[in-house]
Amino acid sequence: MTGFVTAAGAIGIKPATRPDLAVVATADGRAVPAAAVFTQNKVAAAPVTVSREHLASSGGRAAAVVVTSGNANAATGEAGVAAARGLCEVVAKEIGAAPEEVLVCQTGLIGVPFPRGVLGRVAGVVAGRSAARDALPRAAAAIMTTDTRAKLATAPAGASTVAGMAKGAGMLAPRMATMLAVLTTDARCDPATLQRLLGEAVEPTFNALTVDGCTSTNDTVVVLANGASGSDGTGGLGAALTSVCRSLAEQMAADAEGATKLVRVTVTGAASHVEAHTAARKVAESLLVKCSLNGEDPYWGRVLSELGSAGIALAPELTSISYGGTTVCARGVGVEHDTGAVATHLAGRMVEIGCDLGLGSGCGAVLSADLGHGYIDENRTTS
Repeated sequence: MTGFVTAAGAIGIKPATRPDLAVVATADGRAVPAAAVFTQNKVAAAPVTVSREHLASSGGRAAAVVVTSGNANAATGEAGVAAARGLCEVVAKEIGAAPEEVLVCQTGLIGVPFPRGVLGRVAGVVAGRSAARDALPRAAAAIMTTDTRAKLATAPAGASTVAGMAKGAGMLAPRMATMLAVLTTDARCDPATLQRLLGEAVEPTFNALTVDGCTSTNDTVVVLANGASGSDGTGGLGAALTSVCRSLAEQMAADAEGATKLVRVTVTGAASHVEAHTAARKVAESLLVKCSLNGEDPYWGRVLSELGSAGIALAPELTSISYGGTTVCARGVGVEHDTGAVATHLAGRMVEIGCDLGLGSGCGAVLSADLGHGYIDENRTTS
């Protein structure tokens, strides 16, 4: 994208010279309007603390985002904060910006001291920043931890473009999902508007994503807007941000640790939108429902049971449940249906569960995944 450059490389956080550092920066090193949404976990990692401080002190402007993988730098005390600041200082010096104009994101193991010795290798990687076509994909690969593939997305916004990269495969649950996302746009936008648009984009996308119900210490979504296109997106910037966030969220759910299914739970007919979202999340995070989906078993009774324990208004005699549009439960009881159609749907990669509560106009949807053996294999030890 015009006006942005990217760098990626290995600085020694991960073993065997695996890439573990990525930088997205303005081509001229000047700060531009920036916005971010952070985890609401009260055990916020050092990079979250530092990035919040930098956005506040710069008035919502940034020249670069530096991302490291392999160490979350969370629960690491003052030494961790110093390390996060150190990363910003090195990057700032290399691109010609002030330290407070650099934001930092980190992902990996929690509670492990960050290896300060790697800071001396950062400048060499940043010096190789480029606007080449393969630069952003290489950066997306460098920020992966348990991900199996890089996650990238773009969307048009009038004469402008929004592009983004993300990582996340486990410990995914709002608010937000361990996930990081860095977006850029050549649209013209002031910091306050950019913050509002990003918040609106995150709500139905990253904040409607749950894989395991666990909210990370490091979750961050950042966007930089350099205005290089000379356009404000002709009113389409918000929609483009949402489109990119949605694509990245879907890619994360599809790449969830051990998952074999991407699952969307949609609730309609609820007493309110809030209750619909609450109910959808309860079903999406149910281990029993997840196991049924992994086994391709249309056990709608588990879905109904979760709806009944979601703490929302519910009348079983008004409730219907469907898989892939085929109703298997109506008015709270099982009904005759095309079992072949349901089996075919559950055998696919994408599973749609629909729940109509028959009470009102509230609706909501949550994106999730099934529970496979690989999730336990990945998380039964420190990972």
